[in-house]
Amino acid sequence: MTDIAPPCQALLVVDVQKAGVTGGRAVPGAAGLLERTADLIARARRSGALVVHLQNDGAPGSGDEPHTPGWALHLPVETGPTEFVIRKTRDDGFAETSLGSVLSAAGVGAVTVCGLMSEICVQATARTALALGYRVVLPHDAHATQDIPAAPGISESVPAAVVSRVAAWAISADADVTARAAEVTFAAPGPLPRGSKSS
Repeated sequence: MTDIAPPCQALLVVDVQKAGVTGGRAVPGAAGLLERTADLIARARRSGALVVHLQNDGAPGSGDEPHTPGWALHLPVETGPTEFVIRKTRDDGFAETSLGSVLSAAGVGAVTVCGLMSEICVQATARTALALGYRVVLPHDAHATQDIPAAPGISESVPAAVVSRVAAWAISADADVTARAAEVTFAAPGPLPRGSKSS
C-alpha cells in the first residue's frame, strides 16, 4: 500500500447502482462506501478531473436489469463536459464501451477506481486500465463486494472484507492501493505534450 496517492485526472465509479447498495442485497458497509464515494466524486468535480459513472446492464431478471429500480445509479450525476455515464454489459468497463476513447481524448494519465464489486467489475476495469498504461489508484475503503457463500468440499464462506482485500492484493504490484479514499487527490487533465499519445 502507498501512503500518498498520486493525483489522478479521472475517477471511475463502477456500478454504484441501487441493487448493490440498498435493500437486503446491499453490500456490507454500503452506507460508508456511499459516503466515501460521494466525497471522491465531489473532490474530483472540484478539481476539474473527469468523473465517469459506469452502469452495468444486467441480464433479464437480475437486480440490475436495465430500466428496473435496482439498475438506477444511486449517487447523483452532473452530466457535462467532464462527467459521463457509460453503460456496459461486461465486467470490464473498457470492453465494448467508449471509456477508453473518453479518457484518451481528455489526456488522462491516471485514474482512481472505486465501486462494486471488488473482485469482479472493479478488478477487471482496473486491470485493463493498467494494461492500457494508465496509472491506477485503488482506495481500499471505496470498493466493496458480497460475502462468498460456502461451497461444500471447497471452503467455508469467505467474508466480503477478505474478498475485497484479496482483489486489491491481486493487482497491488501494479496499482497504487491506498488505505483510505481520503488520501486520493485529483487534478484536471492537461493538454498532451506535442507528439505524445495518451493510453
